[in-house]
Amino acid sequence: MDYAIALPFGGPGVVDPEWVGEFARHAESCGFESLVAAEHSVMVSGTSSTYPYSPDGRLPVVPDCPVPDPLELLSFLAARTATIGLATGVLILPHHHPVVLAKRAATLDALSGGRLRLCVGVGWLREETEACGVDFATRGRRADEQVRVLRTLWSHDGPEGATHEGEFFRFERVLCRPRPRRATGIPLHFGGHSTAAARRAGRYGDGFQPLGVEGAELTRLAGVMRDEAERYGRDPDALELSLYRGLGELTAEEAAGLADLGVHRIVLQTGAGAEADLERHKDAMSACAARLFADRALPRRDVPGRDVPGRDVPGRATAR
Repeated sequence: MDYAIALPFGGPGVVDPEWVGEFARHAESCGFESLVAAEHSVMVSGTSSTYPYSPDGRLPVVPDCPVPDPLELLSFLAARTATIGLATGVLILPHHHPVVLAKRAATLDALSGGRLRLCVGVGWLREETEACGVDFATRGRRADEQVRVLRTLWSHDGPEGATHEGEFFRFERVLCRPRPRRATGIPLHFGGHSTAAARRAGRYGDGFQPLGVEGAELTRLAGVMRDEAERYGRDPDALELSLYRGLGELTAEEAAGLADLGVHRIVLQTGAGAEADLERHKDAMSACAARLFADRALPRRDVPGRDVPGRDVPGRATAR
């Protein structure tokens, strides 16, 4: 089991370089596997769209709160840390041109030593998607094609360049360099709560990060992912399953139970915006690490393609 830390969403701390840099360094020193940054390309005042992850259908932050671009934020934190993973959760794929996104993501992955993981989704906020110039009704088909474009550009080898002819994107003899540090490209996980999201994870992804689902529905969606992987000739056992939990709520016993159910990663949410006192966040991370990691020494793991002389690499936090 890996334990990731979700960066606080909203509040001035996420755009304060010293605040968010120290937050990230402390998470790394505690032994957490990765930092996870969420995305909203724009916030919308007076939206009629329903937020699917709260009982009242409202996003639990004010629309004028600062929400930095996740890749820019992770690039900044890559320079402030040494080994902790860098992940999006969730990057709204239809808002990005895939040729440009392929270059941005590969650059961050190369310069961070292969630390990037992309968790992507299709988005729920119609007005936001339309502000980005994208037809909300076609965002699912667009996302499917975008994934194919990313995979093509990251994997293509040879001087002749890659060619793609699709419904939304077309190019000929294109080369995207630098390439990601891993030969298999940047890991792509899919977030969401729908059957379509689970199918995308099985068909195209390296993992599934369902939001707002538990119990029988979670089991059903995980089964959909595995069935879709088998249908497309992929190994379902190679796909990761990540869940969200509260930083102060998860116990070692619950984590062990989730690991037994096949969960690979838990993304821990701080439960408070970045307006909270930094020391409070650091204390909460330290307490969580002590609670989850207390029964053993952290094993060490190497970051692909990266050597950090004289530095220990934070270990994978394995539930027992």
